[in-house]
Amino acid sequence: MFSHVMIGSNDIERSKRFYDAVLATLGAGEPLYNKAHSGHARLFYRHDGSILCITEPINGEAATHANGGTIAFKCGSLEQVQKFYDTALGAGGNACEDPPGQRDTSLGPMNLAYVRDPDGNKLCAIHRTE
Repeated sequence: MFSHVMIGSNDIERSKRFYDAVLATLGAGEPLYNKAHSGHARLFYRHDGSILCITEPINGEAATHANGGTIAFKCGSLEQVQKFYDTALGAGGNACEDPPGQRDTSLGPMNLAYVRDPDGNKLCAIHRTE
């Protein structure tokens, strides 16, 4: 269904350091660095058929995060959820919501961990336990 997810950053180099560390926990490598026709820097992280794009806003205004928006990353194990979370906090992210752990949801049990990146974007590491 999705081609990619693109989020804004007010400091592309800070975002690169953060996402290089965090996405490495999922097996993603270095991003493709690109300059848009407008001259704005963009990063394209490709992994497992998905693309996460980080961009300086082309309209020249400040990047803001979506209130109510979350980008979830599928993890292969409970340990990978914890590693994602710990790495995010160590790379400049902030904890949000409940501590990492299992949640019983209407979609079944899941192990979840929530963080915000340095620009305030909400990220979730998720492992479905059934």
